[in-house]
Amino acid sequence: MMHQTVSCPLCKSQANWWCKQTDWEYFTTEEYFNYFKCTHCELLFIGLPPVNQLSTIYPPSYYSFVAPDKSIVFKIKEYLDVRLFRKIIKNIPGDSLNILDIGGGGGWLLNNIKHTDKRIASTAIVDIDPQCADIAAQNGHTYYLSRIETFNTDRKFDLIVLLNLIEHVDNPQQIIQKIGTFLSPKGCVIIKTPNCESWDARLFKKYYWGGLHCPRHWNIFSKKSLHLLTGNSQLEISKLLYTQGAPFWTYSLLVLLKGNRLKKDKRPLINHPLFPFISACFAVFDFIRGAFVPTSQMFILLKHKRDH
Repeated sequence: MMHQTVSCPLCKSQANWWCKQTDWEYFTTEEYFNYFKCTHCELLFIGLPPVNQLSTIYPPSYYSFVAPDKSIVFKIKEYLDVRLFRKIIKNIPGDSLNILDIGGGGGWLLNNIKHTDKRIASTAIVDIDPQCADIAAQNGHTYYLSRIETFNTDRKFDLIVLLNLIEHVDNPQQIIQKIGTFLSPKGCVIIKTPNCESWDARLFKKYYWGGLHCPRHWNIFSKKSLHLLTGNSQLEISKLLYTQGAPFWTYSLLVLLKGNRLKKDKRPLINHPLFPFISACFAVFDFIRGAFVPTSQMFILLKHKRDH
């Protein structure tokens, strides 16, 4: 297997076998999955994505389906995210703004976003968890129970949010093209996604890199592959920033140090008692090194292409 090559789903170039992994974070399956990396565009992707196993690999305990924790790490992350959204929304023109969060769960993020600007008139969510529908409604959000692949609407949105979503889909090019049709002419798209060209990806390749989120991350990008992804769409990258990826470091380290015990325990790794403490340490580490090297998460701002 280590010498196997396949065709890259993004650029069709040769992709080499990268690693073989299983679900160390939620223990939803004992199956192992092969990952390949493109020699041209650097896309890291799962060989055979489990497209028909969504109800299995996304258990009810999945982090985006439940209310977020209130640890100091989460509060800091929440503060930084809201600050970033406030800056972006401030620059969107118009007297009334509509926002769509794809993969937004019960609306935890939108609850904070809608307080950043008085012009926000409506907030909507597309997600696959039926249990989040009532929660989203209680929070004042319109909820569409659907995969983004099958979701359609005539509405136009001024801000579309895909936080840790584009890596979960089988055909990311199709998704980028689709959200371009949902976006208003003045609007923008915010994407947050792992960076496969990071220190921790290389360091933990032979063990378990948390950025794989196996088997839920199907396409993991680099700066180069992101530019290629948007090249044939009506959207273009207007800004790309690197941000901390403390959870990836934490997953990687816990699996490395406590692998056999984790398999016996079977609880979601995010609920491990050491998780918040290790994450806090690596969050600080990433903020410091982020000034010098690319970290393992990327924030990307997309807008409609303009005539040059």
